[in-house]
Amino acid sequence: MMTRTLHLITTKDDEKIAVWKVVDTIEDSTIANTLENSLPIIKPQNIFLTHGTFSDKQTCLKIAEYLAGLGHHCYIMEWRGHGDSSMPKEQFNFETVATYDYEATFRYFFDELKFDNLHCITHSGGGIGLIMFLIQNPRYIDKLNSISMFACQAYGAASKPISHAKIIAAKILTRLLGFIPARKLKMGACDESYYTMSQWYNWNLQRNFKSSFIKQSTFNESAFNESIVNQASTDTTATDDELLDYRHQMPNITIPVYAISARGDTFISPTHGCQMLFDDFKNPANVFREYALSHGDLDDYTHSRIMISRNAAKEIWPTVTDWIERHAR
Repeated sequence: MMTRTLHLITTKDDEKIAVWKVVDTIEDSTIANTLENSLPIIKPQNIFLTHGTFSDKQTCLKIAEYLAGLGHHCYIMEWRGHGDSSMPKEQFNFETVATYDYEATFRYFFDELKFDNLHCITHSGGGIGLIMFLIQNPRYIDKLNSISMFACQAYGAASKPISHAKIIAAKILTRLLGFIPARKLKMGACDESYYTMSQWYNWNLQRNFKSSFIKQSTFNESAFNESIVNQASTDTTATDDELLDYRHQMPNITIPVYAISARGDTFISPTHGCQMLFDDFKNPANVFREYALSHGDLDDYTHSRIMISRNAAKEIWPTVTDWIERHAR
């Protein structure tokens, strides 16, 4: 029987973050691998899932139940202000979620639950948050087995004049309204404030991935970054007074990444934007895959359908399962 259990964890800035455990209570201690060319028997794996803007656990729930049905243990984190997490009194952006919500969740996984393996599945801004969290907390990089990113980009959506104009228009409209009425527009379950969305708009318009509050000098001197700054830096242009550009630190994330894009996602996470972010990991072992009718796939997909649709369940979810099981330990 499929069960969902809610656990509320407390962040360092005193918000309550919902983490849903999704498991099939009838399970074996080992599971048969689902694809022919993979290892025949593995132990159940722990899988972290999270959504992006306008969303809550529902974005991840169906694929989590699919994976739980195969014997894996799934944990869905809902961002602050989304789903069953607390509604913060202070404004927050993508980086707030990465700095506090992800940190509390991963601390819960490894300090309290004592995980010895963890895979990550993200949709849209959930992948952006994961990247920033791992750059801020590199001690977790060696603890993670794999990452599967659906429709994730941060700074490549405005590379064409028409898309640049659309993002400027969206930013102006959001500023005038003060928020995006996602529920009214049927974009998702949660409205988003201008403060939250302005970070995404600025990244794409300025084509960078800069922090909103961490300076390069602070990053270099912080104890939690010791393992990164001892390596040869990939950022040869930043000065200490500049804000940290996460893009320059992405090659330090050496976890195997499977990046998925949708041909029909033409605004939020177009394929060229997803490819740009993927390329900045600079890891030849990573895999990028665009799903499109022209590639012989079942759908061109949209930003949401790439993760939540019958066709995705049929042809994409099994490839994510294979990626997880190939990197199981």
